[in-house]
Amino acid sequence: MMHELLKLKESYILAQVIGLNSVMATVVAIEGSSYRRPGVRMLIFENNSMTGAVSGGCVESEILKQSQSVFLDHKAKIMVYDGRYRLGCEGILYILLEPFSPDTAVLDALETVVKKRHTLEIESFYTKTEGIQPGLGSEFYFEGRNFAFSNTQLDKTLTSYKQILQPCFHLIIIGSEHDAVQLCHFASLTGWEVTIVASVKDPKTIANFPGANQVLHLLPEEIGSLSIDSETAVILMTHSYSTDLKFLIGLKNTQPAYLGLLGPVKRRNQIVNDFFEFTDSYNEGLLDVAHGPSGISIGAETPQEIAISIIAEILSVIRKEEPISLKYKISAIHS
Repeated sequence: MMHELLKLKESYILAQVIGLNSVMATVVAIEGSSYRRPGVRMLIFENNSMTGAVSGGCVESEILKQSQSVFLDHKAKIMVYDGRYRLGCEGILYILLEPFSPDTAVLDALETVVKKRHTLEIESFYTKTEGIQPGLGSEFYFEGRNFAFSNTQLDKTLTSYKQILQPCFHLIIIGSEHDAVQLCHFASLTGWEVTIVASVKDPKTIANFPGANQVLHLLPEEIGSLSIDSETAVILMTHSYSTDLKFLIGLKNTQPAYLGLLGPVKRRNQIVNDFFEFTDSYNEGLLDVAHGPSGISIGAETPQEIAISIIAEILSVIRKEEPISLKYKISAIHS
């Protein structure tokens, strides 16, 4: 996911400052079950520190051991990890280990893509034969150009794993009370970008919202000026009926992936009816993604539990999954 890649990028930049070389580990294929799917990555540094993980913690020590040869000879290789004989539940992981040394121009171009909320493509060329082989490696593709992970010559006739990373999911929280703080915190831990929209009279700053990317003080009629795309969720939680209604009207021409309304069913019905009364025209798709009361039924009571409930519902909506206990799911966990 994009937010995981950005964390790796930040760690790489810090390692560059102190002169540490880096090796990227990418799961390019699996056979059987696995904790994570192909495309998950981690960075290993010369001082034996690591950023990220490709499993629940069982594979990483072996990756650290196997990466040492890549630091020595700067040659990419395939590592095969057979979890069937070690854990009894995981399958076979094919992991590409390669030098990772993109220059400043690549990192700057990547930052531009992130700010523009464009997609990013990564393609890894590999085989399922363990060890060093010529042509192994990965490259970024964005802004109409290819950027290799290092100066290795890639063999593009090899089998490849191609991954398209969507922009970081964006959550816009309209409200600044205690429950908004908790939702912001949990959403940031999920890897989402979080924008807090507070009243123009509210003195709170970004320091009051751990994990927030920005805090904006907007009038309801200004909310429509925000960038709201198919990777954006909006939740109304000002705790003022009239303010929520004004912001809902301000959102009338937008199309988020999810629109959350706090409060009971009666409040939802009233705010929707009043929206119709005070709005001449609107994007009909907006109410198609409206969810009120926001969240899934897990018996949530505290602000923290309510935040989990809301985030779980947003995930179920954007992933097109019906929330059920996994023990009742007949098919595989991941499609």
